[in-house]
Amino acid sequence: MKILFTHSYFLYFDEKQLEQGKPYPPLGTIQAASYLRENGYEVSLFDTNFVKDSFEIKTSLESFQPSVLVIYDDGFNYLTKMCLTKMRDAAFEMIEYAKSQGIHVIVSSSDSTDHYQKYLEKGADEVILGEAEVTLLNLVNALNKQEDISGIDGLAFNKAGEIVTTSQRAILSDLDSLPLPAWDLVNIEPYKKAWEKHGYFYINLATTRGCPYKCSWCAKPIYGYGYNIRSPKHVVSEINLIKSLFTFDYIWFCDDIFGLKPQWVDEFNRELKAQKISIKYKIQSRADLLLKDGAVVNLANSGCDEIWIGAESGSQKILDAMDKGQTVEQIEESTLLMKKHSIKPSLFLQLGYLGENWDDIKATLRMLFKLMPYDIGVSVSYPLPGTKFHETVKSQLEQKANWTDSDELLLMYKSTYSPEFYKKLHRFIHKRFRQKQAVGDIRRGKLKSVVRWAYFKLTSNLFYFQLLLLKR
Repeated sequence: MKILFTHSYFLYFDEKQLEQGKPYPPLGTIQAASYLRENGYEVSLFDTNFVKDSFEIKTSLESFQPSVLVIYDDGFNYLTKMCLTKMRDAAFEMIEYAKSQGIHVIVSSSDSTDHYQKYLEKGADEVILGEAEVTLLNLVNALNKQEDISGIDGLAFNKAGEIVTTSQRAILSDLDSLPLPAWDLVNIEPYKKAWEKHGYFYINLATTRGCPYKCSWCAKPIYGYGYNIRSPKHVVSEINLIKSLFTFDYIWFCDDIFGLKPQWVDEFNRELKAQKISIKYKIQSRADLLLKDGAVVNLANSGCDEIWIGAESGSQKILDAMDKGQTVEQIEESTLLMKKHSIKPSLFLQLGYLGENWDDIKATLRMLFKLMPYDIGVSVSYPLPGTKFHETVKSQLEQKANWTDSDELLLMYKSTYSPEFYKKLHRFIHKRFRQKQAVGDIRRGKLKSVVRWAYFKLTSNLFYFQLLLLKR
């Protein structure tokens, strides 16, 4: 039984990400492919990242001639968690084409878990709900033997004209039991080419699954609220595997939270040194975790170069409304601590959350320009199914519940100010931030930043006046 794996993120359908030029291989997809290959199935990969039309899958279907097409999105990629409609439509097109060729279709993604009815209506034979590797293997085994699938946990499918959902699949706790991802299936050259504009190349790895924190806007349809972690030795073995296949400069550990357990980072550092491996990497973490004894020092010692934290807001009122579980003081203290130990601090900011007013926005701006992190990611609040935030605003989402691509940045519910205001605020923050960075460059003798500074000063001031007009 031959199985073709693909996913539904198309870089060419997301102009912002294409221009940014920082793509990552579909880690979750090649993990699942590796698992089925280890269990005796012949697998191949149709990587959609650099494909310009969903119907290009035709070539892979004709050459590989699979019995089953598995559309398996990378659950470690935040872009797939956003459930962008361009990607959903592309998945529907691939389903339609595969079914026209008589190929069995299985789908696994955040979006299909939330909206399995839509995918079944478009022709998918089964949708896997939640974490998928074990469910997928059980399902393919049953299909191969022509057995009943009704007893397999974690499925949605049509039966006698009705949609059936089976019991929830238990989350896998022993991540070391999974084989290393099938990195050999990835054509790495287009990724390297895309990163050339930056002068370095990042590759992505995951050490954990799940997140125990319950921020009111954060959905976890695949890996849930548990927190399971691979052993440092298992992670280092994957680093060695990748190093044997191609070269890279940095690693992006794409966990929701890296190093939740401080002793893990210390053990990871020892394992790297024992195998004489030196790496540079970036992670996501939380402000409060970074303030635990030795956390930042251990990260710096093991090669951590950059840390992204979900600062979200400089207003404690908004942080509390989000159930964030951290304080503005912790954000400031952890940022300064990272700088002290030569780690680049980067902040995610979120605009437009329910109850945010002008004073809250100004507090966020004050915090940002006081701390001046290495980089920022700015978005507006995005209601995802399964969250408390979504439940609050879902009555307003009947006309539009998803962005078309990652650059739409549309506020889809009623907040204090208009969607147009938040779009201009987003642009103002980025321009003002880059302006202040340019000022810092000038002070450090980088005279080429003078023109950039003058441009940003002019445009950011203009945006600020436009913001004030919109606020009225």
